[in-house]
Amino acid sequence: MSEKKPIKIVTIGGGSSYTPELMEGFIKRYEELPIKEIWLVDIEDGKEKLEIVGKMAQRMWDASPYDVKVYLTLNRREALKDADFVTTQFRVGLLNARIKDERIPFSYGLLGQETNGAGGIFKAFRTIPVILSIVEDMKELCPNAWLINFTNPSGMVSESVMRYGKWDKVIGLCNVPIASMMAEPATIGKTLDQLTYRFAGLNHFHWHKVYDECGKEVTQDIIDAIYSGKDTGVPENIHKLPLFKEQYDAMKMLACGYHNYYYRQEEMLKHGLEEYHGVGTRGQQVKKTEEELFELYKDPALDHKPEQLAKRGGAHYSDAACETIASIYSNANRHIVVTTRNNGAIPDLPSDCAVEVSSFVGATGAKAIAFGPLHPAERGWLQCMKNMELCVEEAAVTGDYGMALQAFFLNPQIPSGETAKRVLDELLIAHKKYLPRFKKKIEELEKEGVTIKDDVARELTEQGL
Repeated sequence: MSEKKPIKIVTIGGGSSYTPELMEGFIKRYEELPIKEIWLVDIEDGKEKLEIVGKMAQRMWDASPYDVKVYLTLNRREALKDADFVTTQFRVGLLNARIKDERIPFSYGLLGQETNGAGGIFKAFRTIPVILSIVEDMKELCPNAWLINFTNPSGMVSESVMRYGKWDKVIGLCNVPIASMMAEPATIGKTLDQLTYRFAGLNHFHWHKVYDECGKEVTQDIIDAIYSGKDTGVPENIHKLPLFKEQYDAMKMLACGYHNYYYRQEEMLKHGLEEYHGVGTRGQQVKKTEEELFELYKDPALDHKPEQLAKRGGAHYSDAACETIASIYSNANRHIVVTTRNNGAIPDLPSDCAVEVSSFVGATGAKAIAFGPLHPAERGWLQCMKNMELCVEEAAVTGDYGMALQAFFLNPQIPSGETAKRVLDELLIAHKKYLPRFKKKIEELEKEGVTIKDDVARELTEQGL
Protein backbone atom coordinates (compact mmCIF):
# COMPACT_ATOMS: atom_id res chain seq x y z
CA MET A 1 0.00 0.00 0.00
CA SER A 2 1.39 3.40 -0.98
CA GLU A 3 2.05 5.88 1.79
CA LYS A 4 -0.68 8.48 2.17
CA LYS A 5 0.19 12.16 1.99
CA PRO A 6 0.12 14.32 5.13
CA ILE A 7 -3.14 16.20 5.46
CA LYS A 8 -4.38 19.73 5.82
CA ILE A 9 -7.19 20.40 8.29
CA VAL A 10 -9.24 23.59 8.43
CA THR A 11 -11.34 24.47 11.48
CA ILE A 12 -13.99 27.14 10.94
CA GLY A 13 -14.78 28.74 14.26
CA GLY A 14 -11.16 28.23 15.28
CA GLY A 15 -11.38 30.81 18.07
CA SER A 16 -13.78 28.56 19.97
CA SER A 17 -12.96 27.53 23.52
CA TYR A 18 -13.34 23.93 22.26
CA THR A 19 -10.30 24.15 19.97
CA PRO A 20 -7.81 22.86 22.60
CA GLU A 21 -10.00 19.76 22.91
CA LEU A 22 -9.67 19.28 19.16
CA MET A 23 -5.89 19.74 19.25
CA GLU A 24 -5.60 17.18 22.03
CA GLY A 25 -7.50 14.67 19.92
CA PHE A 26 -5.32 15.23 16.87
CA ILE A 27 -2.11 14.94 18.89
CA LYS A 28 -3.32 11.67 20.42
CA ARG A 29 -4.00 10.23 16.95
CA TYR A 30 -1.06 11.68 15.01
CA GLU A 31 0.56 8.31 14.26
CA GLU A 32 -2.59 7.31 12.39
CA LEU A 33 -3.44 10.81 11.16
CA PRO A 34 -0.25 12.59 9.99
CA ILE A 35 -1.24 16.25 9.90
CA LYS A 36 0.87 18.67 7.93
CA GLU A 37 -0.89 21.90 8.85
CA ILE A 38 -3.95 23.14 10.70
CA TRP A 39 -5.75 26.34 9.77
CA LEU A 40 -7.93 28.05 12.36
CA VAL A 41 -10.46 30.41 10.80
CA ASP A 42 -12.69 32.97 12.47
CA ILE A 43 -14.45 36.27 11.85
CA GLU A 44 -13.41 39.81 12.76
CA ASP A 45 -15.48 39.76 15.97
CA GLY A 46 -13.61 36.63 17.04
CA LYS A 47 -10.13 37.89 16.19
CA GLU A 48 -8.93 38.32 19.78
CA LYS A 49 -10.06 34.85 20.82
CA LEU A 50 -8.55 33.36 17.67
CA GLU A 51 -5.17 34.84 18.56
CA ILE A 52 -5.34 33.51 22.12
CA VAL A 53 -6.51 30.01 21.13
CA GLY A 54 -4.16 29.88 18.15
CA LYS A 55 -1.10 30.53 20.29
CA MET A 56 -2.20 27.91 22.77
CA ALA A 57 -2.85 25.40 19.98
CA GLN A 58 0.67 25.92 18.67
CA ARG A 59 2.08 25.48 22.19
CA MET A 60 0.23 22.16 22.46
CA TRP A 61 1.82 20.93 19.23
CA ASP A 62 5.24 22.27 20.23
CA ALA A 63 4.97 20.28 23.47
CA SER A 64 4.25 17.14 21.44
CA PRO A 65 6.82 15.13 19.44
CA TYR A 66 5.23 16.31 16.18
CA ASP A 67 6.10 19.15 13.83
CA VAL A 68 2.73 20.71 12.97
CA LYS A 69 2.19 24.34 12.04
CA VAL A 70 -0.98 26.16 13.14
CA TYR A 71 -2.08 29.00 10.84
CA LEU A 72 -4.55 31.70 11.86
CA THR A 73 -6.68 33.66 9.42
CA LEU A 74 -9.87 35.68 9.05
CA ASN A 75 -9.91 34.76 5.34
CA ARG A 76 -11.94 31.57 4.98
CA ARG A 77 -11.16 31.11 1.31
CA GLU A 78 -7.41 31.35 1.93
CA ALA A 79 -7.68 28.58 4.50
CA LEU A 80 -9.92 26.26 2.46
CA LYS A 81 -7.59 26.01 -0.53
CA ASP A 82 -6.67 22.30 -0.99
CA ALA A 83 -8.00 21.27 2.45
CA ASP A 84 -8.48 17.56 3.11
CA PHE A 85 -10.88 17.94 6.05
CA VAL A 86 -12.95 20.93 7.13
CA THR A 87 -14.39 20.96 10.64
CA THR A 88 -17.07 23.45 11.61
CA GLN A 89 -17.69 24.62 15.19
CA PHE A 90 -18.96 28.17 14.84
CA ARG A 91 -21.75 30.11 16.52
CA VAL A 92 -23.43 32.79 14.40
CA GLY A 93 -23.98 35.79 16.67
CA LEU A 94 -21.65 34.38 19.34
CA LEU A 95 -22.87 33.79 22.90
CA ASN A 96 -24.99 36.95 22.92
CA ALA A 97 -27.21 35.33 20.27
CA ARG A 98 -27.55 32.26 22.46
CA ILE A 99 -28.56 34.40 25.42
CA LYS A 100 -31.31 36.02 23.32
CA ASP A 101 -32.43 32.57 22.10
CA GLU A 102 -32.86 31.56 25.73
CA ARG A 103 -34.22 34.67 27.38
CA ILE A 104 -36.92 35.66 24.87
CA PRO A 105 -38.82 32.33 25.10
CA PHE A 106 -38.35 32.20 28.88
CA SER A 107 -39.85 35.69 29.17
CA TYR A 108 -43.10 34.14 27.90
CA GLY A 109 -42.87 31.00 30.04
CA LEU A 110 -41.52 28.81 27.23
CA LEU A 111 -38.30 26.80 27.19
CA GLY A 112 -35.23 28.78 26.17
CA GLN A 113 -32.48 26.34 25.16
CA GLU A 114 -29.63 26.19 22.67
CA THR A 115 -30.85 23.31 20.47
CA ASN A 116 -34.43 22.68 21.66
CA GLY A 117 -37.60 24.71 21.25
CA ALA A 118 -37.64 28.23 19.82
CA GLY A 119 -33.96 28.86 20.58
CA GLY A 120 -32.84 25.78 18.69
CA ILE A 121 -34.96 26.76 15.70
CA PHE A 122 -33.39 30.22 15.58
CA LYS A 123 -29.89 28.85 15.91
CA ALA A 124 -30.67 26.82 12.80
CA PHE A 125 -32.11 29.88 11.01
CA ARG A 126 -28.85 31.77 11.58
CA THR A 127 -26.51 28.87 10.91
CA ILE A 128 -27.85 27.06 7.85
CA PRO A 129 -27.26 29.90 5.34
CA VAL A 130 -23.68 30.23 6.62
CA ILE A 131 -22.90 26.50 6.34
CA LEU A 132 -24.29 26.55 2.80
CA SER A 133 -21.96 29.43 1.88
CA ILE A 134 -19.04 27.43 3.28
CA VAL A 135 -20.07 24.50 1.08
CA GLU A 136 -20.08 26.74 -1.99
CA ASP A 137 -16.49 27.78 -1.20
CA MET A 138 -15.52 24.14 -0.69
CA LYS A 139 -16.93 23.15 -4.08
CA GLU A 140 -14.52 25.61 -5.64
CA LEU A 141 -11.46 25.40 -3.39
CA CYS A 142 -11.36 21.88 -1.92
CA PRO A 143 -13.85 19.73 -3.86
CA ASN A 144 -12.46 16.47 -2.46
CA ALA A 145 -12.58 17.49 1.20
CA TRP A 146 -14.79 16.01 3.89
CA LEU A 147 -16.95 18.38 5.93
CA ILE A 148 -17.09 17.29 9.58
CA ASN A 149 -19.79 19.36 11.26
CA PHE A 150 -20.02 19.94 15.00
CA THR A 151 -21.99 23.18 14.75
CA ASN A 152 -25.36 22.97 16.49
CA PRO A 153 -28.09 22.14 15.83
CA SER A 154 -25.82 19.53 14.26
CA GLY A 155 -28.50 17.33 12.74
CA MET A 156 -30.34 20.10 10.91
CA VAL A 157 -27.14 21.83 9.85
CA SER A 158 -25.68 18.60 8.45
CA GLU A 159 -28.94 17.67 6.71
CA SER A 160 -29.09 21.10 5.05
CA VAL A 161 -25.62 20.49 3.62
CA MET A 162 -26.89 17.29 2.00
CA ARG A 163 -30.35 18.48 1.00
CA TYR A 164 -29.75 22.08 -0.04
CA GLY A 165 -25.98 22.23 -0.47
CA LYS A 166 -25.93 19.02 -2.55
CA TRP A 167 -22.74 18.00 -0.76
CA ASP A 168 -22.57 14.32 0.18
CA LYS A 169 -19.15 14.28 1.84
CA VAL A 170 -20.50 15.50 5.16
CA ILE A 171 -20.77 13.88 8.56
CA GLY A 172 -22.48 15.46 11.56
CA LEU A 173 -21.15 14.84 15.04
CA CYS A 174 -22.18 15.13 18.66
CA ASN A 175 -20.38 14.32 21.88
CA VAL A 176 -23.52 13.00 23.63
CA PRO A 177 -23.33 9.38 22.34
CA ILE A 178 -19.65 9.20 23.23
CA ALA A 179 -20.35 10.46 26.75
CA SER A 180 -22.86 7.63 27.17
CA MET A 181 -20.46 5.01 25.84
CA MET A 182 -17.69 6.21 28.12
CA ALA A 183 -19.78 6.31 31.31
CA GLU A 184 -22.27 3.47 30.99
CA PRO A 185 -20.03 0.36 30.87
CA ALA A 186 -18.71 0.94 34.40
CA THR A 187 -22.27 1.05 35.76
CA ILE A 188 -22.58 -2.69 35.05
CA GLY A 189 -18.95 -3.65 35.73
CA LYS A 190 -17.91 -3.75 32.08
CA THR A 191 -15.47 -1.93 29.80
CA LEU A 192 -16.42 -0.39 26.49
CA ASP A 193 -14.57 -3.00 24.45
CA GLN A 194 -16.83 -5.67 25.99
CA LEU A 195 -20.03 -3.99 24.80
CA THR A 196 -21.75 -3.39 21.48
CA TYR A 197 -23.82 -0.22 21.12
CA ARG A 198 -26.62 0.51 18.66
CA PHE A 199 -27.93 4.08 18.42
CA ALA A 200 -30.88 5.38 16.42
CA GLY A 201 -32.76 8.67 16.23
CA LEU A 202 -31.90 12.29 15.54
CA ASN A 203 -29.23 14.59 16.90
CA HIS A 204 -30.06 15.33 20.55
CA PHE A 205 -33.02 12.98 20.16
CA HIS A 206 -31.71 9.43 19.95
CA TRP A 207 -32.13 6.16 21.84
CA HIS A 208 -29.76 3.23 22.16
CA LYS A 209 -29.47 -0.42 23.08
CA VAL A 210 -26.45 -2.22 24.50
CA TYR A 211 -25.23 -5.82 24.23
CA ASP A 212 -22.44 -7.65 26.07
CA GLU A 213 -19.57 -9.71 24.64
CA CYS A 214 -21.78 -12.81 24.50
CA GLY A 215 -24.50 -11.02 22.52
CA LYS A 216 -26.84 -10.73 25.49
CA GLU A 217 -28.75 -7.45 25.68
CA VAL A 218 -27.80 -5.50 28.82
CA THR A 219 -29.85 -2.36 28.19
CA GLN A 220 -32.12 -3.08 31.15
CA ASP A 221 -29.12 -3.60 33.43
CA ILE A 222 -27.94 -0.08 32.63
CA ILE A 223 -31.46 1.30 33.12
CA ASP A 224 -31.53 -0.34 36.55
CA ALA A 225 -28.08 1.18 37.30
CA ILE A 226 -29.46 4.67 36.63
CA TYR A 227 -31.91 4.23 39.50
CA SER A 228 -29.16 3.08 41.84
CA GLY A 229 -27.58 6.51 41.39
CA LYS A 230 -24.80 5.66 38.92
CA ASP A 231 -23.53 8.26 36.41
CA THR A 232 -24.43 7.47 32.80
CA GLY A 233 -22.72 10.44 31.16
CA VAL A 234 -25.50 13.04 30.93
CA PRO A 235 -23.81 16.23 29.58
CA GLU A 236 -22.84 18.92 32.07
CA ASN A 237 -25.17 21.44 30.43
CA ILE A 238 -28.34 19.40 31.11
CA HIS A 239 -30.17 19.46 34.45
CA LYS A 240 -29.91 15.96 35.90
CA LEU A 241 -33.39 14.50 36.21
CA PRO A 242 -34.14 10.78 35.74
CA LEU A 243 -37.01 9.69 33.55
CA PHE A 244 -39.84 7.78 35.16
CA LYS A 245 -38.69 4.18 35.69
CA GLU A 246 -41.94 2.75 34.35
CA GLN A 247 -41.43 4.62 31.06
CA TYR A 248 -37.88 3.34 30.73
CA ASP A 249 -39.06 -0.21 31.42
CA ALA A 250 -41.65 0.17 28.64
CA MET A 251 -39.19 1.69 26.14
CA LYS A 252 -36.56 -0.98 26.69
CA MET A 253 -34.06 1.51 25.29
CA LEU A 254 -31.84 4.15 26.86
CA ALA A 255 -32.71 7.76 26.11
CA CYS A 256 -30.22 10.59 25.71
CA GLY A 257 -29.95 13.46 28.19
CA TYR A 258 -31.78 15.85 25.88
CA HIS A 259 -34.90 13.69 26.09
CA ASN A 260 -35.39 15.26 29.52
CA TYR A 261 -36.74 18.32 27.72
CA TYR A 262 -39.51 16.16 26.25
CA TYR A 263 -40.14 13.39 28.77
CA ARG A 264 -39.83 15.68 31.81
CA GLN A 265 -40.84 18.92 30.09
CA GLU A 266 -42.69 20.38 33.07
CA GLU A 267 -39.78 19.96 35.47
CA MET A 268 -37.10 21.05 32.98
CA LEU A 269 -39.07 24.19 32.14
CA LYS A 270 -39.47 24.96 35.86
CA HIS A 271 -35.71 24.56 36.40
CA GLY A 272 -34.93 26.73 33.38
CA LEU A 273 -37.27 29.46 34.57
CA GLU A 274 -35.67 29.40 38.03
CA GLU A 275 -32.27 29.99 36.42
CA TYR A 276 -33.73 32.68 34.15
CA HIS A 277 -35.03 34.57 37.17
CA GLY A 278 -31.96 33.79 39.29
CA VAL A 279 -28.39 32.99 38.23
CA GLY A 280 -29.12 33.60 34.55
CA THR A 281 -29.67 31.29 31.60
CA ARG A 282 -27.17 28.65 30.53
CA GLY A 283 -25.73 31.00 27.90
CA GLN A 284 -25.09 33.64 30.56
CA GLN A 285 -23.40 31.03 32.75
CA VAL A 286 -21.28 29.73 29.85
CA LYS A 287 -20.18 33.28 29.07
CA LYS A 288 -18.57 33.47 32.51
CA THR A 289 -16.97 30.04 32.09
CA GLU A 290 -15.58 31.10 28.71
CA GLU A 291 -14.08 34.26 30.18
CA GLU A 292 -12.30 32.12 32.76
CA LEU A 293 -11.09 29.68 30.10
CA PHE A 294 -9.65 32.39 27.89
CA GLU A 295 -7.79 33.86 30.86
CA LEU A 296 -6.24 30.40 31.34
CA TYR A 297 -5.46 30.12 27.63
CA LYS A 298 -3.50 33.37 27.78
CA ASP A 299 -0.94 31.74 30.09
CA PRO A 300 2.21 31.26 27.97
CA ALA A 301 3.09 28.22 30.07
CA LEU A 302 -0.19 26.40 29.36
CA ASP A 303 0.38 23.73 26.71
CA HIS A 304 -2.43 21.25 27.45
CA LYS A 305 -6.21 21.24 27.68
CA PRO A 306 -7.34 22.54 31.11
CA GLU A 307 -9.79 20.51 33.17
CA GLN A 308 -12.20 23.47 33.35
CA LEU A 309 -13.11 22.90 29.68
CA ALA A 310 -15.35 20.00 30.74
CA LYS A 311 -17.73 22.55 32.29
CA ARG A 312 -18.62 23.78 28.80
CA GLY A 313 -20.72 20.67 28.15
CA GLY A 314 -18.56 19.63 25.19
CA ALA A 315 -16.45 16.94 26.82
CA HIS A 316 -15.26 14.24 24.38
CA TYR A 317 -15.63 16.57 21.39
CA SER A 318 -12.18 15.53 20.19
CA ASP A 319 -13.10 11.87 20.44
CA ALA A 320 -16.04 12.46 18.11
CA ALA A 321 -14.32 14.70 15.54
CA CYS A 322 -10.82 13.25 15.52
CA GLU A 323 -11.90 9.62 15.56
CA THR A 324 -14.17 10.27 12.57
CA ILE A 325 -11.43 11.98 10.58
CA ALA A 326 -8.89 9.28 11.46
CA SER A 327 -11.33 6.53 10.50
CA ILE A 328 -12.02 8.12 7.10
CA TYR A 329 -8.33 8.75 6.44
CA SER A 330 -7.22 5.20 7.30
CA ASN A 331 -10.41 3.51 6.03
CA ALA A 332 -10.76 1.91 9.47
CA ASN A 333 -14.54 1.36 9.28
CA ARG A 334 -14.90 1.97 13.02
CA HIS A 335 -18.22 2.10 14.82
CA ILE A 336 -19.01 5.79 15.37
CA VAL A 337 -22.36 7.45 16.05
CA VAL A 338 -22.87 10.13 13.40
CA THR A 339 -25.48 12.12 11.54
CA THR A 340 -25.68 10.76 8.03
CA ARG A 341 -28.25 9.87 5.40
CA ASN A 342 -30.79 7.34 6.69
CA ASN A 343 -30.71 4.93 3.74
CA GLY A 344 -33.20 2.65 5.48
CA ALA A 345 -31.42 2.35 8.83
CA ILE A 346 -34.61 3.61 10.51
CA PRO A 347 -37.49 2.48 8.28
CA ASP A 348 -39.90 4.80 10.12
CA LEU A 349 -38.24 7.80 8.40
CA PRO A 350 -37.59 8.64 4.72
CA SER A 351 -34.41 7.16 3.25
CA ASP A 352 -33.10 10.55 2.11
CA CYS A 353 -33.39 12.33 5.47
CA ALA A 354 -30.57 12.73 8.00
CA VAL A 355 -30.51 10.58 11.13
CA GLU A 356 -28.09 10.07 14.01
CA VAL A 357 -27.22 6.39 14.02
CA SER A 358 -24.47 3.89 14.69
CA SER A 359 -22.38 3.68 11.53
CA PHE A 360 -19.20 2.16 10.19
CA VAL A 361 -17.01 5.07 9.11
CA GLY A 362 -14.34 4.60 6.47
CA ALA A 363 -12.93 6.13 3.29
CA THR A 364 -16.36 6.29 1.64
CA GLY A 365 -17.93 7.96 4.65
CA ALA A 366 -20.56 6.64 7.04
CA LYS A 367 -22.43 3.41 6.36
CA ALA A 368 -25.49 3.53 8.59
CA ILE A 369 -26.19 0.32 10.52
CA ALA A 370 -29.78 -0.88 10.28
CA PHE A 371 -31.65 -0.44 13.56
CA GLY A 372 -35.12 -1.47 12.47
CA PRO A 373 -38.56 -0.01 13.21
CA LEU A 374 -39.31 1.69 16.50
CA HIS A 375 -42.27 1.14 18.79
CA PRO A 376 -45.28 3.51 18.45
CA ALA A 377 -44.26 6.02 21.15
CA GLU A 378 -40.72 6.49 19.86
CA ARG A 379 -41.88 6.35 16.24
CA GLY A 380 -44.42 9.10 16.91
CA TRP A 381 -41.87 11.35 18.60
CA LEU A 382 -39.32 10.74 15.86
CA GLN A 383 -41.63 11.46 12.94
CA CYS A 384 -42.89 14.65 14.58
CA MET A 385 -39.35 15.87 15.30
CA LYS A 386 -38.03 15.03 11.84
CA ASN A 387 -40.88 16.84 10.09
CA MET A 388 -40.34 19.81 12.39
CA GLU A 389 -36.66 19.80 11.39
CA LEU A 390 -37.54 19.71 7.69
CA CYS A 391 -39.78 22.76 8.15
CA VAL A 392 -36.99 24.58 10.01
CA GLU A 393 -34.49 23.84 7.25
CA GLU A 394 -36.85 25.01 4.50
CA ALA A 395 -37.64 28.22 6.38
CA ALA A 396 -33.92 28.88 6.98
CA VAL A 397 -33.16 28.55 3.27
CA THR A 398 -36.19 30.42 1.90
CA GLY A 399 -36.95 32.98 4.63
CA ASP A 400 -40.60 31.89 4.46
CA TYR A 401 -42.38 33.24 7.56
CA GLY A 402 -45.32 30.87 7.18
CA MET A 403 -42.95 27.90 7.16
CA ALA A 404 -41.24 29.27 10.28
CA LEU A 405 -44.65 29.34 11.97
CA GLN A 406 -45.24 25.75 10.86
CA ALA A 407 -41.95 24.73 12.49
CA PHE A 408 -42.89 26.54 15.71
CA PHE A 409 -46.31 24.90 15.88
CA LEU A 410 -44.86 21.43 15.25
CA ASN A 411 -42.21 21.78 17.95
CA PRO A 412 -43.29 20.00 21.17
CA GLN A 413 -41.65 22.70 23.31
CA ILE A 414 -43.79 25.49 21.84
CA PRO A 415 -47.56 25.56 22.56
CA SER A 416 -49.18 26.83 19.35
CA GLY A 417 -51.05 30.11 19.37
CA GLU A 418 -50.58 33.83 19.78
CA THR A 419 -47.73 33.53 22.31
CA ALA A 420 -45.72 31.31 19.95
CA LYS A 421 -46.16 33.86 17.15
CA ARG A 422 -45.07 36.67 19.48
CA VAL A 423 -41.91 34.77 20.47
CA LEU A 424 -41.16 34.11 16.80
CA ASP A 425 -41.58 37.80 15.97
CA GLU A 426 -39.38 38.99 18.84
CA LEU A 427 -36.64 36.53 17.94
CA LEU A 428 -36.72 37.75 14.33
CA ILE A 429 -36.25 41.33 15.54
CA ALA A 430 -33.51 40.27 17.99
CA HIS A 431 -31.48 38.46 15.31
CA LYS A 432 -32.12 40.90 12.47
CA LYS A 433 -28.46 41.28 11.46
CA TYR A 434 -28.04 37.51 11.04
CA LEU A 435 -31.29 36.79 9.18
CA PRO A 436 -31.10 38.51 5.77
CA ARG A 437 -33.50 35.97 4.25
CA PHE A 438 -36.22 37.18 6.60
CA LYS A 439 -35.47 40.85 5.89
CA LYS A 440 -38.87 41.75 4.41
CA LYS A 441 -40.83 40.22 7.29
CA ILE A 442 -38.57 41.83 9.89
CA GLU A 443 -39.15 45.24 8.31
CA GLU A 444 -42.91 44.63 8.53
CA LEU A 445 -42.63 43.70 12.20
CA GLU A 446 -40.58 46.81 12.94
CA LYS A 447 -43.22 48.98 11.24
CA GLU A 448 -45.84 47.28 13.41
CA GLY A 449 -43.83 48.36 16.48
CA VAL A 450 -42.85 44.88 17.70
CA THR A 451 -40.45 45.24 20.63
CA ILE A 452 -38.56 42.76 22.81
CA LYS A 453 -40.07 42.12 26.23
CA ASP A 454 -36.99 40.76 28.03
CA ASP A 455 -34.72 43.57 29.25
CA VAL A 456 -31.42 41.74 28.72
CA ALA A 457 -32.29 40.56 25.21
CA ARG A 458 -33.61 44.01 24.28
CA GLU A 459 -30.47 45.77 25.52
CA LEU A 460 -28.21 43.34 23.63
CA THR A 461 -30.22 43.98 20.48
CA GLU A 462 -30.13 47.76 20.91
CA GLN A 463 -26.35 47.54 21.33
CA GLY A 464 -26.11 45.64 18.04
CA LEU A 465 -24.90 42.48 19.80
